[in-house]
Amino acid sequence: MNHYSETIIIGAGAAGLFCAAEIGQHGGEKITVLDSGKKIGRKILMSGGGFCNFTNLDVSPSHYLSQNPHFVKSALARFTQWDFISLVCEYGIAYHEKADGQLFCDNSAQDIVDLLEDRCKKAKVDIQLRQQIDSVEPIENDPKVRFKVRANGVDWTCRNLVIATGGLSMPALGASPLGYKIAEQFAIPIIPPRASLVPFTYLENDKIFTALSGVSLRVNASVGHQVFRGDMLFTHRGLSGPAMLQISNYWQLNEPVHIDLLPDQTIVDLITAQKAHSPNMQLKTALSQVLPKRLVELWIEHQRLTLGDKTLAQISKADLQSLTELIHQWQFHPNGTEGYRTAEVTLGGVDTQFISSKTMQANQVAGLYFIGEVLDVTGWLGGYNFQWAWSSAYACAKAIAESAI
Repeated sequence: MNHYSETIIIGAGAAGLFCAAEIGQHGGEKITVLDSGKKIGRKILMSGGGFCNFTNLDVSPSHYLSQNPHFVKSALARFTQWDFISLVCEYGIAYHEKADGQLFCDNSAQDIVDLLEDRCKKAKVDIQLRQQIDSVEPIENDPKVRFKVRANGVDWTCRNLVIATGGLSMPALGASPLGYKIAEQFAIPIIPPRASLVPFTYLENDKIFTALSGVSLRVNASVGHQVFRGDMLFTHRGLSGPAMLQISNYWQLNEPVHIDLLPDQTIVDLITAQKAHSPNMQLKTALSQVLPKRLVELWIEHQRLTLGDKTLAQISKADLQSLTELIHQWQFHPNGTEGYRTAEVTLGGVDTQFISSKTMQANQVAGLYFIGEVLDVTGWLGGYNFQWAWSSAYACAKAIAESAI
């Protein structure tokens, strides 16, 4: 038996559901969403600690990484963060702002999934779950029926096929390379993917820091000219927290991450000022006032800090230089990252040089579209990847709706 829809979308995540709903707003078209999971929006529900960081107040192309950096401009301009915020308000979803313009649901990420599901229902979108995609084939010489998708042994045909399969991050939620394989089948190259927005792991000689698991502090983390300020968290496997996740996008294997553990003041000024009125204070006491005490104690225990018992009056210029290097110029050499298991998103993906930035359609394959994370577009931590899902989905939906007129 053959099932026909004008548009089939593979993937019931943020981009796929939003695209389906937006196409449906224009009416007339039959839209089917196929997904391998048991329920829709699985990654949405896990995001933002279960509260979904659905966008950011400050969104610009500079917040995105891509081999083709201009690609995001058109879509982001045509459906902005304010457009999605208006939709959130229309549904009466309470939200709040955290640091750096990040917007989260007050109640639960389920509110965003409910919004998308309601809009899909109003648009009469047919959502088919537990659909294992067996194959995708082009159908030649028929502008109304361009593709055949086989799922669970059943054939589905369509005029428009939208790939919203996401990347490889969080495989426990059903991530797979399906979208990349479909692109390659149609001669569209893939920028090699890797885990993105992901914690670092320790080399053997840094495993002493496992004793600090749960300790966090505000740092500057940098690779090359890229610097991020934010919290860093010691874990039993490595370094995590927003600053580490952000800089992971720019890090290359065997490259050090430069970390300033005291970014808001210099240790030289601090010791000099403290020395003036408490010359007999021990250095370890002074350091514990501005850095986590457990970190200072661990440095002393493992002889990474040998000055701890000195008084401030005994600290020399050479000692201050050593402290500067220890605190402001830590060169952390990661063993690697935790990989896709804990990565927020995937860096790399479908080469955007082969995709229209206005419509998300493949340049050489009429009716084939790619949206969301499957593309070589990666946003910073802070709601930017969701905004790319909304914006790219909108651009695709608008193009499909207009092509049906």
